Amino acid sequence: MRKTYKNPKELGTCLKDLVDFYLDDVMEYNKLKEKIIILANANGDRLYKDGNIPIKISNILGASRVDIIKKVLSEKEN
Repeated sequence: MRKTYKNPKELGTCLKDLVDFYLDDVMEYNKLKEKIIILANANGDRLYKDGNIPIKISNILGASRVDIIKKVLSEKEN
């Protein structure tokens, strides 16, 4: 897994794979949280801007994955 992505499609695909691993019980929640926080810190506004995930990335992820990622990122802020 790379840390920074310039292309939103690649970033969205990476996030989709991470969440799918979590949903398939391959990865624990804490590990998912750690990896998403690393990606959020490295990619900044490309991943999470003004409390929302950009449309290009959310279209790749789908609604249920977006909800999981938003939950992780909201826990990060607290």
